[in-house]
Amino acid sequence: MESVFTADARMTSYWWDRSPPEMATEEVLPAKVDALIVGSGYTGLHAAIELARGGREVLVCDAEQIGYGCSTRNGGQISTSVKPDFASLVKAHGEVVARRIFEDGRQSLAWTEAFIREEGIDCDFGVVGRFHVAHDRKSFDSLTASLKTRPKEFEVPANVVSRAEQRSELGTDAYHGGVIFENHASLDPGRYHAGLVRLARAAGVRFAANCKVTAMVRSASGFAVETARGNVEARNVVLATNGYSGPLSHWHQHRIIPIGSYIVATEELPETLIDALIPKNRIVSDTRRVLYYFRASPDRLRILFGGRVSIGETDPRQSGPLLFREMQRLFPQLAPYRISHSWMGYVGYTFDTLAHVGEQDGIHYAMGYCGSGVGMAGYLGMRVGQTILGKAEGRTGYGETEFQTRAYYFGKPWFLAPAVHVYRLRDRFGI
Repeated sequence: MESVFTADARMTSYWWDRSPPEMATEEVLPAKVDALIVGSGYTGLHAAIELARGGREVLVCDAEQIGYGCSTRNGGQISTSVKPDFASLVKAHGEVVARRIFEDGRQSLAWTEAFIREEGIDCDFGVVGRFHVAHDRKSFDSLTASLKTRPKEFEVPANVVSRAEQRSELGTDAYHGGVIFENHASLDPGRYHAGLVRLARAAGVRFAANCKVTAMVRSASGFAVETARGNVEARNVVLATNGYSGPLSHWHQHRIIPIGSYIVATEELPETLIDALIPKNRIVSDTRRVLYYFRASPDRLRILFGGRVSIGETDPRQSGPLLFREMQRLFPQLAPYRISHSWMGYVGYTFDTLAHVGEQDGIHYAMGYCGSGVGMAGYLGMRVGQTILGKAEGRTGYGETEFQTRAYYFGKPWFLAPAVHVYRLRDRFGI
């Protein structure tokens, strides 16, 4: 059987071609810092920048290379990041907190754009709009109806696209129309991350790659932090590990569900084909519970297509052909082409599909972005930094909710495979 991969295909993130994760350095760790941050993704970097610019001495530790995790492995799509609808939030948390969460979502999108522009980060940022497409007629009706139930002051610029009009936005008849959210944006995640690292270093942040944190013990001055390269005293600790959280903090491990998200990139395509598939350069997502998301690469030479195609976690060599098959089902025009990249990253899900930020046993944290962390991770990381600096504006609606767990959940999602199977059946039969 002919391979779907090109002869030189890479099982690494497409974004790493231009912005590879930093290799480890062997510099000696400081004996003491004001703040030690565990994790070098968007959350950790924005917390680090905020703290360093506030005059604090900051060390960022990562168990792998700087930028190894999902901050350089995602699709580069930015939305308002709030998954539950307003009515569900009001029922669970009351109207005041629900409004604060919706406001945080709106702010995260606007703040990310403003930060990138003001700091001059060259990362192909653009407000391209998101086309959220319906996988069946029932979903289209539900999606369009939801635009009318938005709370006052949280209306969003959105346009309904019928199935008959769909070809003006997307080169397929496989969907049933959808809604365009005009202010959603895209960027190159690798270049964005690299830009944040440069800003952090310019502010005085120190980095320790391949420096796994193995223990955090309360001390008279804050925390005694044990790492693979030595011990560090820290007044404050920030846990910014999201989908890569492990047993370092059992409390957090019992609340974060690591779920693999898989992406492929096509080989370079003809310009006319890209223009036929995604003519207006939108980012695209669908209404499935086990959803697909896709876009053109920033240079408009490839299609990037992501989602989950296996019951359990698998290898990119196995997921790649499955994703490509789904992509060809949606876009038969791609049949003659092959995959140049196939990769995956772990996103951090939560039981209430909300991100969470706060302090537990003296450890500050922000995590659980549920696949929508490109904007929210940096926003909440910044808020964590503000909180440690004692600024009142560090408070968010996300910090007012309980970070839930479930009985018999200890960090390994044994329930994921049956849940994915059930969700797929519901998607297929419109239940």
